[in-house]
Amino acid sequence: MDINSIRLHYEIPGDDFTIAGEASSNVKKMLNQLGIAPDIVKKTSIAMYEAEINAVIHAGGGEANIEITGEKITIVIKDNGPGIPDVELAMQEGYSTASDYVRELGFGAGMGLPNIKRYSDKLDIQTEVGKGTVVTIVVNIN
Repeated sequence: MDINSIRLHYEIPGDDFTIAGEASSNVKKMLNQLGIAPDIVKKTSIAMYEAEINAVIHAGGGEANIEITGEKITIVIKDNGPGIPDVELAMQEGYSTASDYVRELGFGAGMGLPNIKRYSDKLDIQTEVGKGTVVTIVVNIN
């Protein structure tokens, strides 16, 4: 596939579950239009959706920057939220700090970070308590 480099940017609004997931949905459409293999589109969509929802739930929103090349898809979700005090604990399936309200909406089951790890080829989490979090997800195309 001959893609020089496509860059996309999305603002992720905080606490708005009516449009949560819109950025990842748009990226999924773009990848399908580019003819990316369905399994790669699925991996990318799930990983990005989970990171996007985490920014909505825990950080009051943020921004997503995506770069698509012939080799890989890189997604960077950045927020100015509270940060993650214990990344190792947050990576455990079922661990969640989501509010009861968020859980009642069907989110916050504690599968966000584990699913991002499962569906990405590379995951990097940079976080500082009180400053925010940057989640970098890489999905290889080849």
